[in-house]
Amino acid sequence: MGHRAPTGTPHRGILVMLALLVLAAGSCASPAKGTDNTRKEALPEATTYTTVRDAPRDPDPFGEGTGVVVHPTVPQTVHARPGGHAVAKLPTRQLGTPTWVPVVETVPGWIRVLLPSRPNRATGWIRGDTGELRVARTPYLIKVETRARRLTVLKAGRVTGRWTVAVGAPKTPTPHGRTFLLALLAPSEDTHGSPVLPTGTHSATLDTFGGGPGTVAFHGWPDASVFGKAVSHGCVRVPDSAMRVLTRIPLGTVVIITR
Repeated sequence: MGHRAPTGTPHRGILVMLALLVLAAGSCASPAKGTDNTRKEALPEATTYTTVRDAPRDPDPFGEGTGVVVHPTVPQTVHARPGGHAVAKLPTRQLGTPTWVPVVETVPGWIRVLLPSRPNRATGWIRGDTGELRVARTPYLIKVETRARRLTVLKAGRVTGRWTVAVGAPKTPTPHGRTFLLALLAPSEDTHGSPVLPTGTHSATLDTFGGGPGTVAFHGWPDASVFGKAVSHGCVRVPDSAMRVLTRIPLGTVVIITR
């Protein structure tokens, strides 16, 4: 099965696309040329399998974001702050699909993105003026309310779908906060024939699950009686009609999970 990546074009420093980066080329926070290449090889990759211990936390964990998503055409060094020390490298692919991450903040020459790594709500800063990013905009926003067991999809601020879903059980709750659609995986026997949409967040109670790193995902479920209940290991189980909508939403789209 293929995936739907956001549409976008390569940029030469995302000054026009993001507007706030007009002063990028002259930013005094930019490290010397060659610094990124020197450090990149020794840094951990920011993936769903890794922990980026020094990554700063999301400053607005329930914010809707900018709608802007970026794809690194080459691995990018991730910094704790603009011009600060390097904490990871962001690869070009995640789980076999192109890496698309949402932009949540910008300053001249830099963009702050959500990361798919532990700890939950991890973010990092990458250079925005290198010409090594593709930029796109997604009109979608996905919301999950765990107490109401409700999934809502919005497009350009308007509700396009709402479903009753199953969420994490009390001992394995679905974690709250802002995350994003990380990848689209093809159906398999392990997923009861449903596609799987991993997100950038992880179970707070399970270090591993099913041989994976405890990544929280959207997926279907063959027994409709689970919908409206808190019964999963942290994933969000959704009806087939919801899955058909979710699989058409671009990667990198923000997901907000609340009580």
